[in-house]
Amino acid sequence: MNSSIAIKTSQSLIAAAAAAMLSLPVGALAQTAPAPQRAAPPPAAMAPAPANTAPAAAKRPAATSAAPTQGLAAAKTTGSDDVIARVGEANVSADELRAYVGALGPREQQALAKDPALLSQAVRMLLANRLVLQEVVGKKWDQQPNIATQLDRVRESALVEIYLQSVSTPPESFPSEDDLQKVYDANRAALLVPRQFRLAQIFVAVKEGDKAAEDKAKKTVEAIQAKLKAPGADFTVIAQAENESKDGGDLGWVAENQIRPEIKTQVLGLAKNAVSEPVRLDDGWHILKMIDTKASYTRTLPEVRDQLVQQMRSERAAAMRRAYLAELLKQHPPILNELALSNLLDNSKK
Repeated sequence: MNSSIAIKTSQSLIAAAAAAMLSLPVGALAQTAPAPQRAAPPPAAMAPAPANTAPAAAKRPAATSAAPTQGLAAAKTTGSDDVIARVGEANVSADELRAYVGALGPREQQALAKDPALLSQAVRMLLANRLVLQEVVGKKWDQQPNIATQLDRVRESALVEIYLQSVSTPPESFPSEDDLQKVYDANRAALLVPRQFRLAQIFVAVKEGDKAAEDKAKKTVEAIQAKLKAPGADFTVIAQAENESKDGGDLGWVAENQIRPEIKTQVLGLAKNAVSEPVRLDDGWHILKMIDTKASYTRTLPEVRDQLVQQMRSERAAAMRRAYLAELLKQHPPILNELALSNLLDNSKK
């Protein structure tokens, strides 16, 4: 598609799945149960669901100093004979992969279902990681004091995060159908799908500041116009010849709010199958054909149900986490030595 029509695209689900899989710690496959995934916070327009009463405060789990080498070594082997892949002494079992996929969010799992090659990529990365871990253990690199300290900090942070997720997971029954309907009704305006146009174009590039190129392009455009106005002219055939494309310049469906203003003024005045006058933009000349249109409409609740449920549960989880931490700090108020803290900062600047 030509750069003259800016069409917004969402992040690739496949890329998101690959990133999510490759970011998970290898040891977690065999040693920990999948933790609930935290979805991104909902947009500000989304009406927040009421927060639950803060859970009873619990003591923060203390970090333990288990031997780091044992944790790394445990990742080398599996408890299943159903080995999916192996390199050297490193195995990946079917049970591990099932737990791996189960820890992913719905979008990432859908991406895997659409592109099984992603799972193969993840397995290869897991095996590479395990080869590195074997080398780490063999050299006892993780037992160096500074590395062991870093591992303790990472483990402590991971434990706190997993625990906070456990105390801030909304009940399975949330949201109720009534809650869902209320949020949908409150956000109907944000769920409006704008009018869409299916367009095709013939494009003649022009190099800025080149007078000779400008004149040549203008003559080319005039010649194209003459062809388009001839009896029985076929826009697709002419576009294929001029743009050297097999799709006849078809741009697909484009939302009204994603079309450049200079082009929109031409598009809005076109009837179905009509062709516009040439439009001069910074990159060249554009001649557009209106293939079809779709009226704007509001997405129905069934269409957006999964998205709303995910957003509402994410917001409820965030509210529960804030309430839990607030109650914990209320019961155990922190005491800070502000003077010592200030001196520490001053010394770090010297």
